[in-house]
Amino acid sequence: MSKLRLRKFKTTQRTKIILVTLLILLAAFFAANLDYPNYWNKFSNWTSEKVNWLRLPKFTEKGYSLGLDLQGGIHLVYKADLTNITAGDKQDAVAALRDAIERRVNFLGVSEPVVQVQESEDDYRLIVELAGITNPGQAIEQIGQTPFLEFKEPRSKPQQIDILKRAFPEVNEVDIQQFCETSSVINILIATNNAGEDPCFASTGLTGRYLERSSVATHPQTGQIEVTLQFNDEGSNLFAEITDRNVGSVVAIYLDQVPVSIPRVNEKIAGGSATISGSFSIEEARELASNLNSGALPVPIQLISQQRIGASLGEKSLNDSYYAAFIGIVTLLIFLVIIYRFSGFLAVISLFVYLVFLLVIIKLVPVTLTLAGIAGLILSIGMAVDANVLIFERLKEEIGENTENIMRSIDIAFSRAWPSIRDGNFSTLITTIVLFFFSTSFVQGFALTLGLGILVSLFSALVFTKLLMKSFAGGKLGKFKKIWVRG
Repeated sequence: MSKLRLRKFKTTQRTKIILVTLLILLAAFFAANLDYPNYWNKFSNWTSEKVNWLRLPKFTEKGYSLGLDLQGGIHLVYKADLTNITAGDKQDAVAALRDAIERRVNFLGVSEPVVQVQESEDDYRLIVELAGITNPGQAIEQIGQTPFLEFKEPRSKPQQIDILKRAFPEVNEVDIQQFCETSSVINILIATNNAGEDPCFASTGLTGRYLERSSVATHPQTGQIEVTLQFNDEGSNLFAEITDRNVGSVVAIYLDQVPVSIPRVNEKIAGGSATISGSFSIEEARELASNLNSGALPVPIQLISQQRIGASLGEKSLNDSYYAAFIGIVTLLIFLVIIYRFSGFLAVISLFVYLVFLLVIIKLVPVTLTLAGIAGLILSIGMAVDANVLIFERLKEEIGENTENIMRSIDIAFSRAWPSIRDGNFSTLITTIVLFFFSTSFVQGFALTLGLGILVSLFSALVFTKLLMKSFAGGKLGKFKKIWVRG
């Protein structure tokens, strides 16, 4: 009776292991189709043609995010001139400059642009990498402009209607009467683009060159977050005239021709200072103040280095990387099968699961792939193989000592291999973290893919490989000890 219960318990445990293994394989199947959906989508089209009522779902075809060295583009290095900025304001000035350049780069439609500050003593440089850019001259011209801050006042109603008629000729006059009062910033920008001029607000001549500084403050009575403005003498006079003309109305604050705030004017403001109040969070107020300061702070930049990488060179680099990865992976798989026999074959399946999971993470996050990143990915494959080798060597020792129970030998082998796997992978993981936070973008790509690869390889080697081995070792194959270890 006891033997029957033990056998039933063992069968139930093995069934659970097999079910978990199949679920992971099913997840790997979906991940593989997310990585490369072409084959499944072609199969879906084929089944739809052959069987009219069968409509298999398709996977979204989303490409990998490729870096500058793989896709081609331009690499620019700018030097920021901070000679007129006090030491305490330099960090804020450079941060505002970086934000302004990021906004300008986004207008170019560049995917995954890189804009970062490189500091060396008192030398501040901005590194700008634009992958896939087709017009370097336009990009350099766009980036090199100084951020433009401007204050505008409402146009008269007849002017607004006249411009809006040109922007939206198919819309009747009744529908556009309240356009400027009710429309969002996006709609105002669309109308401006269609008509060639701003339909709602007119320039006043008050620009960022009259603004001395902007900062975040809290109202002493209500506790409301506010943004304060401080003008110079000439700007104070202009601002007093503008607010006097628009008491009870609004004044629009534009940055790079985009309205960032449209506060209401309650009274004439004299003395060179003003307050923008609204439903600000502290983060929104800081961003607005930073935007205003980026137009006010004189931070000239000088282009000191320009490097253009052609698309053909990037494509060749990508193809060479694919070829190197293919050769390396195939060599490792052959090595595992020849040396470690059936255990090596199971490790090959585990490595396949590792690869599809890692690639789907890289695609969905997304992680921008560079040549250095691909090198990190390939190196992480070697780390995954190394973990399997340590386990298999331990398994050989355990089977030699305990030839009766291979399931127990597998458990002990994984348990005793763990300290070596943990120390090797965690030390490498710490190195990748240091490289990612304290190195250039080129090395960061290597560190990120290597770090992600290590984390996924720990799952594939310690969890999935073990499940695979116990799934087969619990059956008839468990009796043939020689196929599990190297000779």
